[in-house]
Amino acid sequence: MPHSPEYRAQPWLKSPLRTPLGEIQLAGLLHNVQGIDPVRLRTLSCFTLVLMVSGRGYYRDQNSIQHDLAPGNVILVFPGVAHAYGPVDNGEWTQVYVVFAGPQFDLWRSTGIITPARPVWKVGSPDYWRQRLFEVAKDEPGHPSGMPLRAMGRFLHVLSEMAATDAENDRDPGRDPWLETAVRLLGDRGTSGWLSAREVSKHVGLNYDNFRKRFTQLTGESPMRYQKRRRIDWACAAIYHGEASLKQIADELGFCDVFHFSKAFKQATSFAPSEYRRRVRGR
Repeated sequence: MPHSPEYRAQPWLKSPLRTPLGEIQLAGLLHNVQGIDPVRLRTLSCFTLVLMVSGRGYYRDQNSIQHDLAPGNVILVFPGVAHAYGPVDNGEWTQVYVVFAGPQFDLWRSTGIITPARPVWKVGSPDYWRQRLFEVAKDEPGHPSGMPLRAMGRFLHVLSEMAATDAENDRDPGRDPWLETAVRLLGDRGTSGWLSAREVSKHVGLNYDNFRKRFTQLTGESPMRYQKRRRIDWACAAIYHGEASLKQIADELGFCDVFHFSKAFKQATSFAPSEYRRRVRGR
């Protein structure tokens, strides 16, 4: 009979790291942990991050999400979401794990930065991320009181970088290339000003009605609404830097006058431009 791979555990934390932002309860490295039976899903009361370092595996959950796992995948386990994961055919498997909880992570979940709809990420370079996660929990001689907060800051940084890396890697090769071009053209002010949605549709070679419908389906907002939001973002940055008057900003954004710019700005931010300037610049 074939022998099961030897189970080994290497804990990295001596005790939980607790901060007002949340806590890191456990962290470490596991070799050949036994998988969870996909027929009998498990539910946890806290978040868990699992980085696949080596081996091949599976992921299943109550939302009918299924993934084949490979090195460089990250599993995010969410509180209350029944799930299962483990090695294929009881084979070799090495993982880094971090168990965590707290208000900061609940906020990230509520805003969609992390979501049960996407429980598996593609981050690549497992050795790189293994070292980054190890550094989260490393001892800091001489700084015992500040160590938990520093560790939490490092973990939040690693988690946000993983999320960004996954987003960058999540490029559907079958997706039409026009969308990224359209997003760039709508969202950036060119040397000759902001292109209209109709002008952008011509740039990407689509009929305007078809362009508007497909853009809305893929992004969740119309081209006009997307561009309006980006223009207001641009205005917020310009007001903060304070290098242009409100009239100059209105002209840059293509508004006919300051009144119409102020009206659109307040609709988007709930503040008049002058009030926003006082809030962000203190005067």
